[in-house]
Amino acid sequence: MVQRRIDTAGGYTVVFPDSSHCTMTTFHVENVNVTSFQSMPTPEELHARLPLTDRAGETVTRGREALRDILDRKDPRLFVVVGPCSIHDPVAGLDYARRLKALQEEVKDTLLLVMRVYFEKPRTTTGWKGYINDPDMDDSFHIERGMANARQFLLDVSELGLPTATEALDPISPQYLGDLIAWTAIGARTTESQTHREMSSGLSTPVGFKNGTDGDIGIAVNAILSASQPHSFLGINGGGNVSIVRTRGNRHGHVVLRGGDGRPNYDTVSVAMAEQALAKAKLPANIVVDCSHANSFKNPELQPLVMADVVNQIRFGNRSLVGVMIESNIVAGKQAIPADLSKLVYGCSVTDGCVGWETTETMLRQADAMLREVLPMRGE
Repeated sequence: MVQRRIDTAGGYTVVFPDSSHCTMTTFHVENVNVTSFQSMPTPEELHARLPLTDRAGETVTRGREALRDILDRKDPRLFVVVGPCSIHDPVAGLDYARRLKALQEEVKDTLLLVMRVYFEKPRTTTGWKGYINDPDMDDSFHIERGMANARQFLLDVSELGLPTATEALDPISPQYLGDLIAWTAIGARTTESQTHREMSSGLSTPVGFKNGTDGDIGIAVNAILSASQPHSFLGINGGGNVSIVRTRGNRHGHVVLRGGDGRPNYDTVSVAMAEQALAKAKLPANIVVDCSHANSFKNPELQPLVMADVVNQIRFGNRSLVGVMIESNIVAGKQAIPADLSKLVYGCSVTDGCVGWETTETMLRQADAMLREVLPMRGE
C-alpha cells in the first residue's frame, strides 16, 4: 500500500513498498516561495484593545446615514471626500483632521466633508505600499503594528466628529477597521476584481467604484450591479477563522469618474454618457468626480479647476453629481521618502501630489458660496 507522510517543510513523502524494499520520494509542492508565516492579532483581539467609543460610533453612524441620504436624494448637499493621498504621519494627519473639522462647521449646510484616510496604496510595480503594510517606511513591514496604528488613527479622527473614507484594497482589512469607516472606494485597478465586488456586497458603507484606468465606465457599472447582489465567498470572521461569508448585497454603490488613459472625464458630455450607462443598467444616477488622477492630468494644481467645473454643472441644473474627491494636505505637492525620515517635510504627501491647506479652504468655501442657494432646489 502506498503511504504518504506530510513533512514540516510543506511537502510530503511518498513510500512505495514492494516485496524486497521500500522506495521513498519527497515532493515539495506547497508554499515553495513562502519564507515564513507570522501570526496577526485577530480582528476581535484588536477591537478589544482599541474599542469603538460612543463618540466614534456616533460619528460613523451619522456619517453613513448622511451619505446614504445624499445618494437617496433625501439630502441635497454635495459630499466631499477630501484629505491626504495617503496617511504616513499620524501626527500631521490628525492636525489636518482638526482643520477639516473646523471647516466643516462653516460649510455644513452645503457640503458634507468626509476625510480621506488611505492606509493601503496599490502599486503598479513597486513602491511604498502604505501605512498598514510598512508603518516605519523602511521595508520592515510590521503589518501587525501598522494595523493597530491605523485603527487608533481612525478612532482619533472619529472622536473629533469627522467621518472617514478609505480605499478597500486588502479584503481582510475591513474586518479590522470597517466599523470606523463611513465611505469606501474601490480603486480603478480593483473595480473589475471579483474579490472586491464580493467584498463590497458585504461592506457596511456606501461604496464608490472608480472607472477603469483606461477610462471604461462599463467596468464600474458592472461592479455596482454585482455588489448589489448577495454573494458567498471565503473570508475571515472576527475570531480570525477562515469562513464562508454570506452577504445580502449593497444597494448604495455608485460611480466615481477619475479619468483614464491620460484623459479627463468630468466634462458635461462624459457625465451625460455616464448617466446614460447607469440608466441603461437601471441604476440610480449617482456620480462622484475625482478631481485628481487623470481628471487633473496628475497635476494637483489643476484640481480647483475640476472642482469649479463640477460646481458649475450643478449650478446649471445637473442632478446626478452627488460628490467629489480631492487630494489635499497641509503642504502642497509631494516628496520622495528619504533614507533619513527626519528629513520628511511635515504635512506633505509621499505618494500623489496634493493641493495645500489654503487652496483646500478656498475650494470648499467657494463651492459653499456658489451652491448655497442652488442645492435646495435639486430635490424639487
